[in-house]
Amino acid sequence: MRETKLYQIGTFAVGNRLLDPEDRSAQASPDRANSITSGHRACQGCGEALGARYVLDAAMRAADGDVVVTNSTGCLEVFSTPYPESSWQIPWVHSLFGNGPAVAAGMAAGLRASGRTSTRVVGQAGDGGTVDIGFGCLSGMFERNDDVLFVCYDNQGYMNTGVQRSAATPPAARTANTGVIGDEPGNAFGQGKFVPLIAMAHEIPYVATATVADLHDLEDKVTRAMGMHGARYLHVLVPCPLGWAAAPAETIRLARLAVESGLFPVFEAEHGEVTAVTSIRGKVPVDDYLRLQGRYAHLFGDPGRPDLVARLQALADRNVVRFGLLDSDDGTQNASLGS
Repeated sequence: MRETKLYQIGTFAVGNRLLDPEDRSAQASPDRANSITSGHRACQGCGEALGARYVLDAAMRAADGDVVVTNSTGCLEVFSTPYPESSWQIPWVHSLFGNGPAVAAGMAAGLRASGRTSTRVVGQAGDGGTVDIGFGCLSGMFERNDDVLFVCYDNQGYMNTGVQRSAATPPAARTANTGVIGDEPGNAFGQGKFVPLIAMAHEIPYVATATVADLHDLEDKVTRAMGMHGARYLHVLVPCPLGWAAAPAETIRLARLAVESGLFPVFEAEHGEVTAVTSIRGKVPVDDYLRLQGRYAHLFGDPGRPDLVARLQALADRNVVRFGLLDSDDGTQNASLGS
């Protein structure tokens, strides 16, 4: 991880002007690929549109522009390719909702068979196409160690079809099919799955989590993944103003608070072992994160549900201990999970 510790006053963002040119973000360069360009129909403040631009521009820089992309059905595909238009400026293939990892694996196999070993394959999908519908194909891709970087843009629900629950929807969140009725808390506790840990169980070369709130960290992880071969997995938290019932201007703040509260651990792993963790510099209570989102409005007010807030705080505190999120002064460390 980068050891630069220069921070702008009042923020957690290192200024590009303080870095050597080769260490500046891809987004700071006038030569960036603009892999997804203007004209798409994403909602104002869409974290997924930002995530896709950041990830693919970094991937294009790392691979000298020799990248092909598969994209499962979902918000990203729908708002970027309304027939007969497209916002993509890279070789891009639309797969079905459930077979994106398999299509990406097939593309990698075809490129290898034709001798095009320099062309890299990136697969991408939302949490619906990754955690739920495409999960079997994703596990197969991991098990075969196919030469694909697969990216999940996690907005924690099926936003394209009306904000339904996915297996990545957090507990107590209100969605179209996890309503708050009587004593029902919203989405149930004890369900869902955290795919980065499942990817680690496959012992693939590289697994990482990231958010759109830390551009340098996200780009560094994409660059590191593109420098490897075999199956690699990147799970990026991308807040959705529509589905989360949050202000569009709060997207980056929400992603940052998810990390600082401990609800979304940011880490890297190689071959099943955690190798680095991004420590929390200023831990905040989960209330700071939850109150900005209408999907948690039922937890507050009169009478509110302080019991459910306490359960969410316990989950965040468990992550802090499990991943060792407060034990380091330099921003990275080995987590207890892998020791």
